[in-house]
Amino acid sequence: MTDARFEDGAEKPLRLMAWDAADLQVVASLSQDSVFPASEMRWTPAERRFAVLLNRFRWEDKGSLAPGHRPERVQSVLLIEDVTGVKSQGVPKGDADTILSLLDITFELGPDGTGAVVLTLAGDGVISCGVEALGVVLKDVTRPYVAVSGKVPHHPD
Repeated sequence: MTDARFEDGAEKPLRLMAWDAADLQVVASLSQDSVFPASEMRWTPAERRFAVLLNRFRWEDKGSLAPGHRPERVQSVLLIEDVTGVKSQGVPKGDADTILSLLDITFELGPDGTGAVVLTLAGDGVISCGVEALGVVLKDVTRPYVAVSGKVPHHPD
């Protein structure tokens, strides 16, 4: 048996789960520069879930940085499990006209394995989901489409 190689992968929808900090780094890197309307966030206390419908830039697209390639996005659900509470700062709630941009996802460890999954947004916005244990899912739910801007996101130095 041999290890999987990058070349063995195919252009298929992502479905990733993060159960530790290393896994979460992968989910965060593939979610970076996702955009979403503020109205596309849902916390369901009875189910202890927080979900966001993202328009995710397809960083895994092999041609995304090639000259002349048309960059793609895909709609993805970011689901945080075992949520005990949600706090936010600098985030308008439920406003369909406000578009938010996801910069990073981190886990802040608390006592006894609890902690917080923190979504850092452009413009100093933050969403913090208190959790009993780290459990995050990123799942593509549509086919890729050409990014409306036609540009690859970049961050000036």
